Amino acid sequence: MDNDIYGQALLEYQNGKYTEDIITHLSLEEEDTLPLPYLFRDYKKMPPIEKHALKLCKGNVLDIGCGAGSHSLILQKKGIDVTAIDFSKGAIETCKLRGIKNAICTNLYDLKNQKFDTLLLLMNGIGIAEKVNQLDSFFSHLKSLLNPGGQILLDSSDIIYMYENDEEDGGYWIPDGIEYYGEVRFYMEYKGKKSETFPWLYLDYNTLQRAANYNNLNCELVFEGEHYDFLARLTLLEY
Repeated sequence: MDNDIYGQALLEYQNGKYTEDIITHLSLEEEDTLPLPYLFRDYKKMPPIEKHALKLCKGNVLDIGCGAGSHSLILQKKGIDVTAIDFSKGAIETCKLRGIKNAICTNLYDLKNQKFDTLLLLMNGIGIAEKVNQLDSFFSHLKSLLNPGGQILLDSSDIIYMYENDEEDGGYWIPDGIEYYGEVRFYMEYKGKKSETFPWLYLDYNTLQRAANYNNLNCELVFEGEHYDFLARLTLLEY
């Protein structure tokens, strides 16, 4: 648990030892706070984009990057067969303590020889791909986990607004050396401990659609949020 800052925070909240929140550091902005109670939210407190995604879930569901398991817990209570996975051991232990029946600590790419009807990636789930040039391998692996007629539900945000030029002529300023403006670096801090810095991806819908189509996936915009965020549904193209 020494390097599992996220999991440590979730476990302490679950065990009634909540004293402070996670501090997040994104390469594009100053530090922000990730309130731990929000990660344990019930359905009523979820944003509309998440509620819409949960309503679209069907068949057996794989909740990728499940965190504290709030989405899996809702699906399980609805009688849906759901498997929750996360790379954080603390997150999976938290899920089990909350009553999630099937929670597995694993890297997404290590999950093989299983098939699901719905792959669920919420809270900027596309971020797991890390970089635009890794989307092909990312989608290839997701397709290997998908049953015929299955679907991928994922959300993201177009963060172009973070590059807005403050001058009167408007427009956007993107620094040199950036392959795609949604590729960022990220780390978390909790009780004086810092996680490793890792790459994370925010994707605009048009780029997502092009990458999905290139990988023989149909991409449908099913919900738009109030602040550049969106929910997309991907399905296998039929020929």
